Amino acid sequence: MKIELAEKYGFCFGVKRAIKIAEENTHAATYGPLIHNSKEIARLDRDFKVGLVEDFTTFHEGDKAIVRTHGIVKEELEELHKKGVDVVDATCPFVTKPQEIAQEMSEAGYDVVIFGDEAHPEIKGVKSYATHDAKVVTDVSDLEGVKFHEKIALIAQTTRKVEDYMQIANYLIPRHKEVRIFNTICNATFENQDAVRKISQEADVMIIIGGKNSSNTKQLFNIAHENCSDSYHIEDETELQSNWFRDKKFCGISAGASTPDWIIQNVVDAIQKKC
Repeated sequence: MKIELAEKYGFCFGVKRAIKIAEENTHAATYGPLIHNSKEIARLDRDFKVGLVEDFTTFHEGDKAIVRTHGIVKEELEELHKKGVDVVDATCPFVTKPQEIAQEMSEAGYDVVIFGDEAHPEIKGVKSYATHDAKVVTDVSDLEGVKFHEKIALIAQTTRKVEDYMQIANYLIPRHKEVRIFNTICNATFENQDAVRKISQEADVMIIIGGKNSSNTKQLFNIAHENCSDSYHIEDETELQSNWFRDKKFCGISAGASTPDWIIQNVVDAIQKKC
């Protein structure tokens, strides 16, 4: 069986940057998971003594807190600084940008609409930068019957599919006097999605590697599954099943932006042994 990796996959710029920051700040703690990959978080804890704190109120003056790649709520960041916590910001620059847009557009009198998952930490953070409440939507139906002012600013979660984002934009444009659309989907997301789309059209089995709570990995899986019905989302090689590869000729592999190379290689090695 042929085994091939997508042209683009795995760690993005923001994740590489965050991992480097964490490795340079030993004996610190991240506020929330630094990235959506429990195996890599465990490695940072084991090898660099970088712990994980879920409640920001447990940080005290003099503690070192690393802000996760997804960013945090504005008020929580301000509170950490007020308490005298040593804040090390590992927020991905591609996430910082929509935060800035949400604040700037809101202050300029625009209603802010955010396309993304309201429960996702990135969106919680972005929403908090709007000076008046922003509307978070997942599809066009969330906009029906909502009353906005004349001016709207539209922002997307960095890991969303551009096709889905355009559906939201196309709904808003003819219904409002002014709609400003900001392309906040990051380049790595575009590249990884295009690459998985291409390889999944040729493969007869697809393996997508990444955290089960990783938004960008879920998007890669959805794209793969659209083209290849035998697509599977796993976190590591222990989830692989031999029957997935029975009578298959071409296995395509991709991985989310928070998936380290060592996990990807473990999966490739395990597939080779099974086949």
